[in-house]
Amino acid sequence: MGSNSFVTVASHLSSWILSAALLWGGVAQAQIKISPLVIEVEAQRGQAQGVISVTNTSNEPFRARVYAEPFTYSRDAGFTTLTSSPSDLTQYLQFSPRELTIPPGVTRRIRLISRFPPSLPEGEYRAVVFTETLNQATDATGNRVALTARIGTTVYVRQGDLSPNLVVESASWNPEQKQIQLLVRNTGMASVRPVVSWTLQQGETVVEKGGIEPTGIVAQSDRYFLLKYPGKDQPVPTSGQYQLIGELLWSEDDEQRTQPFSVELTIPANAAAGQ
Repeated sequence: MGSNSFVTVASHLSSWILSAALLWGGVAQAQIKISPLVIEVEAQRGQAQGVISVTNTSNEPFRARVYAEPFTYSRDAGFTTLTSSPSDLTQYLQFSPRELTIPPGVTRRIRLISRFPPSLPEGEYRAVVFTETLNQATDATGNRVALTARIGTTVYVRQGDLSPNLVVESASWNPEQKQIQLLVRNTGMASVRPVVSWTLQQGETVVEKGGIEPTGIVAQSDRYFLLKYPGKDQPVPTSGQYQLIGELLWSEDDEQRTQPFSVELTIPANAAAGQ
């Protein structure tokens, strides 16, 4: 990633979001599309720059404001914004415009630039750049009501030659979600969004195969990855000992990286309770 521009690692991703319109008489909607949703880059000479595209796909114009917050992923809570962080990118990040009005069918661009001071230690710095709509609507009684919706692009900027280092620590049964989960640890200095392919076996018998879409895990942290198995209409596997084998896959420096794993799994006798 030797470029001075922000590089999208998930440029195929886009998202559609519907404003929090209240269902009075008629439904007021503001629909936007943001691209990309994930940006990752290695800073060159302390700088990086790029663009987020915001498209109005509705039939009405909308106003939006743009702001940035530090964030992390935690083992249990997943994505979380923070008030402060040692990896906070926001203090080095500039963007414009900070407010914009977008007519129907039009795309506007938010330009980003990060500038690191020479004294900044090596490491990865992160922020989520939110685009939040600022529309108003009138309810059935004639009152003006604010309708807001926001969607964010997560931005990772690396200062120095940094890499993730992933390992699957264990597999366990999540009694609340009633699904199998993997505990994945990243001891490296860079965040990463691996996909997971997995096979559940009991002895020589293959019980199920599946995969997980890209899931973020930040540098020097761990996180549970839900396998989404069993699904809503699938029975819980019978209690006993299983083996979960597979691999993590991600891209790094335009190359495909893999980390195989093989861990034991115990399905408890009460796993099917409540189903």
